[in-house]
Amino acid sequence: MINYLRNSLVLFVLFVLVQSCSSDPSEKRKSKILEKEVPDSVVLFYDPRKADKRIDEIVNNLHRKSGFNGNVLVAKNGKIIYERAIGWADHLHRDSLKINSVFELASVSKPFTSTAIMMLVEDGKLKLNQNVKEFYPDFPYDSITVELLLTHKSGMMNYVYFVDDLWKAQKKDERPGITNQDVMKLIAEHKPNPYSKPNRRFHYNNSNYMVLAAIIEKVSGQKYSQFMAENIFKPLGMKNTAVYSKAEFDKIPVDVVGHDRNWRRSVAQNFLDGPVGDKGVYSTIHDLYLFDRAMRKAKLLKPETMDSVYAAHNVMQRGHFNYGYGWRTFENGKNKVVYHTGWWHGFRNIYLRQVNKDITIILLTNLTNGSLLKLDELYKVAGMPIVRRSAYSGNGQSSVSDDED
Repeated sequence: MINYLRNSLVLFVLFVLVQSCSSDPSEKRKSKILEKEVPDSVVLFYDPRKADKRIDEIVNNLHRKSGFNGNVLVAKNGKIIYERAIGWADHLHRDSLKINSVFELASVSKPFTSTAIMMLVEDGKLKLNQNVKEFYPDFPYDSITVELLLTHKSGMMNYVYFVDDLWKAQKKDERPGITNQDVMKLIAEHKPNPYSKPNRRFHYNNSNYMVLAAIIEKVSGQKYSQFMAENIFKPLGMKNTAVYSKAEFDKIPVDVVGHDRNWRRSVAQNFLDGPVGDKGVYSTIHDLYLFDRAMRKAKLLKPETMDSVYAAHNVMQRGHFNYGYGWRTFENGKNKVVYHTGWWHGFRNIYLRQVNKDITIILLTNLTNGSLLKLDELYKVAGMPIVRRSAYSGNGQSSVSDDED
C-alpha cells in the first residue's frame, strides 16, 4: 500500500511538471523552434559556382569604386543566391574577412531587443502600456511606456551624449564598460532634460532601446546577454551570435575591427560599449539569415504579433518611410520592406527583409564610409524597391526609376 501511494505521488508530481511545462508559453515556443522543417545546413547552402553574376559585378564595383569592405548576403524565396566576404577584417594586420566573420551589428541590434520585448508580452510577463516607473521607481520621467520606447516616442534625451559629457567632465577612466543598470542609476540621479514630452513626436534615440534592455533584465531576472542567448540565439542555431558588453568583457572577443572611413585608425571600444539593447549584438550574415527565416515562419512570435511589430506607428516620412517596433519600414503599394541600419564605432550595416516577397539583403561592414548609400543597382537586381530616403521627394515620389517587378 505504501509503495502504491509513493508511486502514485511520483506519477502525480511528474504529471504536474509536464502540465506546467506544456502551459508555459516560452517552453512551447522553444519546442516549436526545435521542430525544424529544414536543417540549417540546407537553409545556408550556397554554391559559389552559381553566384548571380549581376550581383557579383555590383559588389565588385561597390568595393573598387565606393570602398565597400564587408560581408554580403542576398536571398530570394528561401535560397541564398549570393554571398561574399570582401576586404579586411583588421587592416593593421592585413587579416582578411571570412564568410562567418562576426560584426558588431550596432543599431541592427534593435530588432532583436524588440523581439525579446514582444516575446515577454506574449508570455504575459510584460504589457505595452506599462510605465517604466513600474520597473524603475526612480526613473525621472513620467508617462513613458514600453510602447513609446519601442516606437521612439518617449522624448528622452540620448544617453550616449549625456554619459559621454559626464565622463569627460568628471575625467573618468573611459576603458571599463558600464552596464544598462549603471546608466539607469545615472539618469535617476542627474535627471537630464528630455528632448520633448512623451508621445509628442518620433525621435530616433538610443536611450529607448537601452531602457528596453534594462526592462528585459528586470522582468526576466537575467542579464540581457543571457536572455537573448537562451531565448533567441541558441534555439535558432545562431552559433556565431552573442551580446558582447565591455561591462562583461575587458576585450570584445571578435576578430573584426571597426575602422574609420579612410583606414587611418581602428576605432577603440570604451565605456559606451557597455550598455546594450540599442547595440551590442554581434553576428554574421548567415546567422542573420537564420533569424530572417525564423521570423518569416513565426517561430519566435505569433503572426498577429508580427503584424503589430511591422505596422507603421509614426507619421509617414517622404511618403514611404516609418518605424514599427524595432524595425524601420518602407511601403510602396503592395511592396513592404522592414529593415534597420546600424552605425557604431567603426561598423556600418544594413539588414533588409521584404515582407510581401521573400527577399533578404544583408550588408555588414567595418569601414564607415558611404558605400551603403550606393545600393540602388543591388536593390533593382534583387527585385526589391529602392530603400533610400534621398531617392524620394518630400511627397513620396521617387526621383529615380525603381524598376520594381
